[in-house]
This record gives sequence, structure tokens and C-alpha cells, in this order.
Amino acid sequence: MLLYSDDVATRDAVRLGVGRRPAKDVEVIAWREVATPAAAVAAAEQPDVDVMILDGESSPIGGLGLAKQLKNEIFDCAPILVLTGRPQDGWLAAWSQADLAVPHPIDPVALSRAVAELGRRAAPAPA
Repeated sequence: MLLYSDDVATRDAVRLGVGRRPAKDVEVIAWREVATPAAAVAAAEQPDVDVMILDGESSPIGGLGLAKQLKNEIFDCAPILVLTGRPQDGWLAAWSQADLAVPHPIDPVALSRAVAELGRRAAPAPA
């Protein structure tokens, strides 16, 4: 799971909110935390990234703009969850082509549900 935020407190809140098992059928094996847009792009291009969480409030490039870039530049891009500045920013999440959005302040229940849903989407289909 890729987590992009320039704020260590936000990264900590996300990891704690999601936990190791956001749902019975979804487990977080490892976190890859990045604090810069360049590191986020490089990590997103790796084949082992199954879900991305991007902080829309990051600087100098927010997670919404980064989500749009990744969706437009990476073939078969992993599902993206953006953290928006407020609930009214849902339209920005739609513009960014993010799969789901959760507003700040982070609600651990909403965050876990969103991560579980995207984890299920990213899981390989049973043979």
C-alpha cells in the first residue's frame, strides 16, 4: 500500500486508522510511505502497489493533482483513495479520477471501509 503525504502526522493517522486488517478479507501486508511527489510517482510505477492513498493537502503537489497525473500516465493504475480537505471537495476527487475520497479530519471507520473496498478491487480474481 502506497501512502503519500508530506505530513508525518497525517501518515501516522492513516496507518493507525486503517490498521493491519481493515476488513476480514483485506489485509495490509506493508506500507510504502513517501513524502515527495517524485517518490510517489516512482513508487506508483512499481508492479507491487495494489492501493494508493494520496493526501490532497500535501505540498508542493497535492494528492488530487497527483492522482490525475498517475491515472493518465500509468497503464492499469492501481486504485487511488484521496484525502480531501473537506467533504465538499468530492467534485475535485471526481475530477482527479480518484476511485474514492475520504475528507479530513480522518474518520478511521470511513477510511478503513474505503481501503477495504479498494483492496477488494485490487485483489486478483479467483482462478
